[in-house]
Amino acid sequence: MSAQTKVKICGMRSADAALVAASAGADFLGFNFVDGVRRQLKPAEGISVIADYRARAKKLGLDTKVVGLFRDQDVSWVNELSDAATLDYVQLHGDEDEAYMDRLRCKVIRQVRVRPETTPAALAVEVQSHLDAGRIALLDRYDARVPGGSGVKFDWSVAEGIASREKVMLAGGLNPENVRDAIRMLNPWAVDVASGVETDGVKDHDKIRLFIKAAREA
Repeated sequence: MSAQTKVKICGMRSADAALVAASAGADFLGFNFVDGVRRQLKPAEGISVIADYRARAKKLGLDTKVVGLFRDQDVSWVNELSDAATLDYVQLHGDEDEAYMDRLRCKVIRQVRVRPETTPAALAVEVQSHLDAGRIALLDRYDARVPGGSGVKFDWSVAEGIASREKVMLAGGLNPENVRDAIRMLNPWAVDVASGVETDGVKDHDKIRLFIKAAREA
């Protein structure tokens, strides 16, 4: 696995915030195209924000990977939007099956929702199935009402020995104050944050920098 935990900052809605995250050392930036969620970007808006970010990042020599979040949306539409928005990855939060994922043109990040009753053995099997298929597995807390980005963590002990596998991301309730503890306990390949770097629902540039700094120092 990587010697240093990678960082994904999710729920981006502006090129300014994306550039702050990339400049601070983020490895992935997430843009949410899931219908009906608070951080949703409409297609034209998302395409414009990402294009603005990429143009400015190129001048600075930054190459942070761009991720688009989706949930049970038509696969042809997702492919078209992925091309138009120049996405590097598609992150899936719904009930998309193997046939669906096989049709995607982008690399895939697959959310794995950790329930209170999930056992380490069951989690390990599910995660490994995605890794074997060449996908990144994103561990997040199960919430029937929220597909992701709830800002609530799951029992990290369930993921011991799993989060440290190559191409496994840890999400759910992370923030600048606890990300060090998460990394020291689980040594994850990557950490993912959305609400933990926001103030009043808006990306906070100082919190983004603090989160990435804490992750790097851990």
